[in-house]
Amino acid sequence: MGLNKKSVDDINVKGLRVLCRCDFNVPLKDGKITDENRLVAALPTIKKLIADGGKVILCSHLGKPKGEPKPELSLAPVAARLSELLGQEVKFAADDEVVGENAKAAVAAMNDGDVILLQNTRYRKEETKNGEEFSKELASLCDVFVNDAFGTAHRAHCSNVGVAELAPVAVVGYLMQKEIDFLGNAVENPVRPFVAILGGAKVADKLNVINNLLEKCDTLIIGGGMAYTFLKAKGYEIGTSLVDNEKIEYCGEMIAKAEQLGKKLLLPVDTVVTDHFPDPIDDPEIATEVVAADAIPADKMGMDIGPKTRELYAEAAKSAKTVVWNGPMGVFENPVLAAGTKAVAQALADTDATTIIGGGDSAAAVNQMGFGPKMSHISTGGGASLEFLEGKELPGVAAANDK
Repeated sequence: MGLNKKSVDDINVKGLRVLCRCDFNVPLKDGKITDENRLVAALPTIKKLIADGGKVILCSHLGKPKGEPKPELSLAPVAARLSELLGQEVKFAADDEVVGENAKAAVAAMNDGDVILLQNTRYRKEETKNGEEFSKELASLCDVFVNDAFGTAHRAHCSNVGVAELAPVAVVGYLMQKEIDFLGNAVENPVRPFVAILGGAKVADKLNVINNLLEKCDTLIIGGGMAYTFLKAKGYEIGTSLVDNEKIEYCGEMIAKAEQLGKKLLLPVDTVVTDHFPDPIDDPEIATEVVAADAIPADKMGMDIGPKTRELYAEAAKSAKTVVWNGPMGVFENPVLAAGTKAVAQALADTDATTIIGGGDSAAAVNQMGFGPKMSHISTGGGASLEFLEGKELPGVAAANDK
């Protein structure tokens, strides 16, 4: 995987038109942004381009307008909030075709250090198909392309891959660079011991991740709903716990593979069980008991790792120099069933190791529990970080120029 990409630090954009692909896919309620983390995360790259004296043209998708203008998915509120965050006007180019008369006129009138924002790139149906016409229109606006949107790096779209291939210069921004440094290098070139922790509900979602990480890590820890398919593969009774019957054989193969490679594969030794799934999911009254992992009653379901497993997993994490974690240890949305996820988050917060949280639910859990600042890196992309952990080349990263 070529990870040695040119970044915004390798170029100077003074006087040049710079198209910068950001991830402004923020949650909106009644036209108000309810979580602006993604806007704040984009600021360092934008400020660097402004400080260089570039003419900064920002673009992003928002939601899924499916190739047609949807006023409720307009990026106008983002332009307004970015203007406040940057302390200077971010001019909004309101063109339903994205690169329309407004956009072209606004770009032509730019001075060095000015910023404009284009309309939602997914207003165009070519965007998600990487259609050449739209890529050419985007490329016509710029002398340099900067990709800082890791959240869509696993997709080949016009605004991240098509335009990168047509722009004279294509580099990555600070957010992308950080993701490549942490996620890419953790997997390709980790400081050892390297411990990977995988959770979440389904084995099927993580097949390639399990396989790839087993080859790369020293210890692989399995928790969450997918642990019960592994326990079943060992011949244990798992009661009414979540199980992926098609994948039992696969889990058996992974257990054998770990042994053959001399890797540690840790599975729960005890589990918190209930007699039904909590309804509502955050029901604080749900009755639980702790049982050994090989003694789950036939009428109970496993919902979280038990106290002995929490200790075992925390110890393993503490011995590591690099830890990658993707997926919660149990039904963390429930206060009674969040203890396993919290114990792992606490162990990662307490260690000096490089700790990398691979997006999705684990990122949400770590942030909710207040451990975010203690982690070395929390990935901004769910699907993109999973594909990185699978060892796949991401089109959005590959399209940038090599150093």
